[in-house]
Amino acid sequence: MGLFKTLKNAYIHKDNETFIRYLRHKGIRIGEHCVFRSPETTIIDKTRPCLISIGDHVDMNRYFTIMTHDYATSVFLRKYHDFLNSSGQVTIGNNIYFGVHCTVLKGVTIGDNCVIGACTLVNRDIPANSVAAGIPVRVICSIDEFYAKRKEASVAEALELARAIYRAKGRRPVPTDFKEEFVHFLRGDEADLHPELRAAAQLREAYPVWKQHHVPAFKDFDEFLRAAGVV
Repeated sequence: MGLFKTLKNAYIHKDNETFIRYLRHKGIRIGEHCVFRSPETTIIDKTRPCLISIGDHVDMNRYFTIMTHDYATSVFLRKYHDFLNSSGQVTIGNNIYFGVHCTVLKGVTIGDNCVIGACTLVNRDIPANSVAAGIPVRVICSIDEFYAKRKEASVAEALELARAIYRAKGRRPVPTDFKEEFVHFLRGDEADLHPELRAAAQLREAYPVWKQHHVPAFKDFDEFLRAAGVV
């Protein structure tokens, strides 16, 4: 790769906003509030940009790939002396999260409100409101089932983090140690009193409703620590 191409490539992939502008310029449809968390490790097949559509609020983690074609015909050329084209649309809906090392192949549609697990090869359609993972991909459960399971598990995980902090640092944890886990001890209607916990930044557009209705699993931070056994 020449120096100019190297510099151009570095610029295109330097941040999320620049990368999205470039992809839109190439003709790929991308909605609002999308995030490529690592543009430099992302591969988007630009040979047929009109075949790619990405909705709103799509979060694509490191080593994310979309392919709209393959070149298996290279084998046909040598064996059958024939050339066969191969391409297909990729349609990604709204409110999707992709874990690290996900690949989406041609001819795939992913519905709205889905979680795609890490290291997944998406080679078939995924219905809306699903959690899917695997090589090849399979639907594991609905998003409602996953939400309920994660809601229960999140309490145990937060308590274990408190114990891990205590063991590793030899001190009583403090509220600011919990960048996400504050939801288990901070009341929604008291969140504005504790800007150091950055609840608004974490909750983003959900913050107004969360602030109005959220009731934590523990009445305060001290009760949370007692449950963890680190007071």
